[in-house]
This record gives sequence, C-alpha cells and structure tokens, in this order.
Amino acid sequence: MNKNLESLPRNIGLYEKFAQDIGVIGITQVVVALRGLVILPVISKTLGASGYGIWTQAMVTLALIAPICELNLSAAVARFLAAAKDKKEIQEGFFSVAFFALGWGCLIALVLFLLRSPIANVLFRDANMTQLVSIIAVIVPFWALNIVGLGFFRAFRLMKTYSIFEIGQRAGEVAILAAFVLSGFGISGALMSVLIVYLITDVIMFSVIIFRTGIRLPRFSNLKVYLRFSVPTIPGLLSSWVVSSSDRYVIGFFLGVTSVGIYSAGYSIGHIVMLFTAPLGFVLLPTLSKLYDEGNLRAVRTHLTYSIKYLLMIAIPAAFGLSMLAKPLLRILSTPEFVHTGAMVVPFVAVSGLLWGVYVIHGQYFTLVKRTIPIAIMWGTAAALNLGLNIIVVPIIGVLGAAITTLFAYAGVAVVTIVMSRRHLKFNVDLAFVLKSIFASMAMSLVVWQLNPEGIANVIWVIILAVLIYFVILVLVKSFSKSEIRFFQQLVTRRRKDS
Repeated sequence: MNKNLESLPRNIGLYEKFAQDIGVIGITQVVVALRGLVILPVISKTLGASGYGIWTQAMVTLALIAPICELNLSAAVARFLAAAKDKKEIQEGFFSVAFFALGWGCLIALVLFLLRSPIANVLFRDANMTQLVSIIAVIVPFWALNIVGLGFFRAFRLMKTYSIFEIGQRAGEVAILAAFVLSGFGISGALMSVLIVYLITDVIMFSVIIFRTGIRLPRFSNLKVYLRFSVPTIPGLLSSWVVSSSDRYVIGFFLGVTSVGIYSAGYSIGHIVMLFTAPLGFVLLPTLSKLYDEGNLRAVRTHLTYSIKYLLMIAIPAAFGLSMLAKPLLRILSTPEFVHTGAMVVPFVAVSGLLWGVYVIHGQYFTLVKRTIPIAIMWGTAAALNLGLNIIVVPIIGVLGAAITTLFAYAGVAVVTIVMSRRHLKFNVDLAFVLKSIFASMAMSLVVWQLNPEGIANVIWVIILAVLIYFVILVLVKSFSKSEIRFFQQLVTRRRKDS
C-alpha cells in the first residue's frame, strides 16, 4: 500500500486545513456554476440565441484581456508571498502588483476605447455596437484589480474571505444583470451589471486588505522578480484561452452569433466539470509552494496523490452524467433552438474538462520549480493546432467540429504534462480506482438514460439517485482504503470537537 496514504491519519493536522480550503472553494465554485446557469436562461429566453451569442463574445473577450491586464502577477503573489511573514515585505509585494495592474489596465482600456469601432466589427460583425466595446474597456482595469485582490487572499490561504467576495460578487452580478435585462436594457445592461459589481467589490476588497496589512506607496523593488516569474506564463495563458475560447470567434466568423450562442449554451453545461478542478488548482498553488519551499516533498506528493484521486472521483461521473442530461438541461435553461446542436457539444467539453483537471494537478510541478516556459510552449503548440483545426473543420461540420478540436487539444496537453512532470515529481495514481470509477459511472449513466427525466423536479431527483448509485457501487467494489476511511473519520471527529 502507498506509504503516503498510510501516513495521512498520523499527520491529520497538516491536511485538515487543505481539506477545509478545498471544501470552501468548492462551495464557491458551485455558486459560480449557478451564476452561469442562471444567466443562460435570463439572456437566452429574453434575447434569443443571437443575444446570448453577443454576451458570450463580450465575456470571452474580457477573459482574453484579463491575463494581459495584470500579466498573471496574481500567481506571482500566491507563489512568492505564501510563506512571507514580514509586514513590509507583504505590503511592498502586494501594492507593487496592485499599482502596476491598475496602470497597465487603464492603458489597455484606453487602447480598446480608441479602437472601439473596428473591435465591434470583429467581435459582433456590427461596427455600430461600439457602446458594448466602450463598456468592456471601462470594466478592464477594475477586472484586473479584482484578480490581484483575490490573489492576496489566495496567497495567505484566507479562503473563507475569498469565498465571501466571490459569492457576493457573483450573486450581485446575477441580480443586477437580471434586473437590467428583464427591464429592457439588453446586452448593454448586462455588461453594465458586471461593471457595477466589480467597482463595488474592488472598493470593499481593498478596504479589507488595507485594514489587514496597512498601505504604503510601493518602490516596485520586487516587481522585476515577479514579472520574471509571471510574464513567461502569459503565452501559456493566452494559448489556453485560444484552446478554450477562440472557437467562439471562429464560429462567429463562419456561422454567425446565433451559432455562437447555441454552442456556448452546450459548452456552459459541459464546462461544469472544469469547476470541480478549480478548487484544487486554486488551493494547491499556495499550499504546495509553502511545503516545497520548506523541503517537505513527501507532503507535496501526498497532496497530489489525494488530489488526483478525488478529482477523478467527482469529474468522471460528472462527465458521464452531464452528457446523459444534456438535452433535459438545455430544455430547462434555454429555448428549443439550443437543444439538438447544443447537446452534441456537451460530452466533448465535459471530457475536455476532466483532462484539464489532470493537467492542472500534474502541472503543479512546473510552478513549484519555477519553470514556466515549458507551459507556454506546450499551450502555444496546442493553441496553434486548435485554431488551425477550427478554421478547417467548423465551416465543414459546424459547431460540433469546434467541440472535437477542443477535446483533441486538451488531451494533447494532458498527455505531454503527465510525461514531463512525472520524470521529476512522481506521485501515486490509483489506476484501479479509475477503472472502478468508470464502471460505476457507466452503471449510473444507464439508469439516467433509462429514466430520461423531463422538467426541473425530475432532473433533480434523478441526479440525486445517480449520485447515490455511483457512490454505493464505489463502496461495494472497495474503492477506498482503510487509511483513507480513518483519515475522514478523524477529520469529521476533529471538526465536531472544534465546533
């Protein structure tokens, strides 16, 4: 039996904080997922597929601009300040990044504003939609500050505070967006809701940070070190964006914004699988950085061993279940024009999300050893192939072609990352458990397919039934070791005593 697994119960204090952080961020990601699933019917049923397509193009563009705005310095904050104790060092590091991100974000916003007419023509195939581009431009610096502020809470593992801001921000965005759209303000109103919420959140967030650390004008003394770490990750982030989002631009160019809306509806459902990875990726970076810098490689391997197992435990059945429930969910959340084509997209995106999770966990090695250039090369290659294939296949087989090329790209990145990382940082991957999970997921999916639920109430109870079936099968085929069971028993016992 794996020695790391046997050591867990004796070192429960080391892993309790990690498990709690995963739970807190997991709840946050559920809210994030619900935000997208609420916005989908609000816009699609009010403004149709074309309206949802325009909204998607705007949000995809903001996602593209985000890493350029802050040059991924939030990751540098999480990597370099995770173990910092000196207050002046924290102030200098954080406010150097914050002031730089604000200035750089304002400069990018100015460029967007000056080029608003040609950008509107490219994004929306309509040069008259300059108002939307202007709103996007104003959002940019506040978006950049938001990422940096959340990076502070991530660095110091203040996950409850992080979650409060994320949940409040998403809930406020949904409420204001729904009010604006349903009142007849259209996509302009939807984007204004994003601007309002980011502005309010940033003011409150930085007030909390200043109260905690104090404030000082930075000398930017460590900025060069941070940039040396973060800048090489930008091509990788942009390439990752190309893989995950550029297909909307290709679809919009060849098939129009209505097809973008239909594709994005299916993508949003399949994308739920990726949300299971987000808590792990978010918590692993500061946690493993601290352990690695302290020379505790055994704990690093143990965290990775458990992370990959429990990610797959959730992501595998989620991919199966969402694929089976694609049509019922699209009927509930959208209109009939979305259902047939959108449902075909879901399985490909769901499996892509699973592979992305495998990449995130194995890719921690590159961040720990501060080798970010291989990530950029890997994602750059995947992006070039993905974009080229999209340009070829989308005009021939439509939006399904974009889904297929997305899966192909994520599979390639996952395989290369596994091969490269495991040469230097090996940890246990329980292949027997993976096979058991696939078997349980197939049995669960057969039940879902037979029941074929319609309507929100039936879909909910079928999901509950499917989850029960899946975990009962896992227990029956002895998927969990005695050490794991003892670990969770002790974890629950400690939580009860603490409460």
